[in-house]
Amino acid sequence: MSEQNPPLVALENVSRAYHAGGGLWRPRRTMRAVDQVSLAIPRGEITGIVGESGCGKSTLARLITGLIVPSEGRVLFENEDLAGLSPALMRRLRRRMQMVFQDPYSSIDPRFSIRETILEPFDVQGIPLRENEKSEKVAALLALVGLDPSLGGNYPHHLSGGQKQRVGIARALALEPALIVLDEPTASLDVSIQAQIIALLETLHARLGLTYAFISHDLGLVRYFCTRIVVMYLGSVVEILPAPRARPRHPYTSALMASTFVPDPSRRRDVQPISGEIASPYDRPPGCAFAARCPQASARCRNERPVLLTQNGHAIACHHPIE
Repeated sequence: MSEQNPPLVALENVSRAYHAGGGLWRPRRTMRAVDQVSLAIPRGEITGIVGESGCGKSTLARLITGLIVPSEGRVLFENEDLAGLSPALMRRLRRRMQMVFQDPYSSIDPRFSIRETILEPFDVQGIPLRENEKSEKVAALLALVGLDPSLGGNYPHHLSGGQKQRVGIARALALEPALIVLDEPTASLDVSIQAQIIALLETLHARLGLTYAFISHDLGLVRYFCTRIVVMYLGSVVEILPAPRARPRHPYTSALMASTFVPDPSRRRDVQPISGEIASPYDRPPGCAFAARCPQASARCRNERPVLLTQNGHAIACHHPIE
């Protein structure tokens, strides 16, 4: 990323640790949910973040938006260090970044009408609106996400899951952000509704020039929707594919990609599952975290942690990448 075109978000050697135990009979243990991650999210792109459950994707999302602070390292948004901002400045900066959560049933307050839900960001930010402006904002935002403006007077229990998620997207767009973090926004929806939400997100991205960080475990969806893919394993970034169809070079990424199926009976294939167990995040091995499950691991892999290095725009953390 050039200095003339800096990334919208940059993470510099970011870690987030959680502690457990520490009582009279139990020693204190530390888990690194995110471990030494350096990552840039370019403006205008859709950056996919994938990995197995528990790899740190959702923790990374909350670090990016400043919902939690890193234990180590820095998170920069538009070149501003989030940890160095006062509460007042952080509140103003939050207008530029928003989040759409996985479960639309729990991310919307059931006591709020749809109108109140969409107007909530203006109340939180202390942005005064006249009554006619409120009605215009609500109608415009509902129309933007493909909902009838007349739904403003309804409550969440009147809406389907897909409609609730559209309301969540409308609320995220209310303050005209530059960045939207999408934390598995289609995971709890029916397949047909998932396709509609993805189509909506594509339209909004093109129309509004948004930047997305798209977190998902659905590799097929990520390869369709995203412009680049970040692969995480046990809290660390192991590979960054510069394009969705780029050939994976890390053994873990290759195994993940091989596990996806195409809905075509003529293209059936056998899948070789990844053997072994994921290492405990409380007792991370000294070398590569994937070494115990990797068929081409060497003694170096088990003792020396690989560094994420970039060559020709393709970043990989592996001592023996696939050629």
